[in-house]
Amino acid sequence: MAASFFIQQKYQIVERNWRCRFGEIDLIVKRDGEWRFVEVKTRSGAAFGHPEEAVTPAKREHMYRAIEIYAQARGIRPAQIHADVLAIVLNAKEFDVRWIKDAG
Repeated sequence: MAASFFIQQKYQIVERNWRCRFGEIDLIVKRDGEWRFVEVKTRSGAAFGHPEEAVTPAKREHMYRAIEIYAQARGIRPAQIHADVLAIVLNAKEFDVRWIKDAG
């Protein structure tokens, strides 16, 4: 669902579930020299809060370290990098997608 969302936004899917010693980046997408490193959080309803609330400061720190490793290995300049959250709430018949850009 998350990959389809970014494809509709005209982004190329570069990596899914990329892992390193600091953790995992759910999606890495790019468009026009812009790289977005995306943490995807999904909930089946809002009873336990919004999905993006699950991105804790510790999770952000791990994500930033993983992004740094990925970017250095591929020569991606810091100005091209964005760390985002894609929050998905599933309901019985529909879903709500919120894209939080530069969620740091």
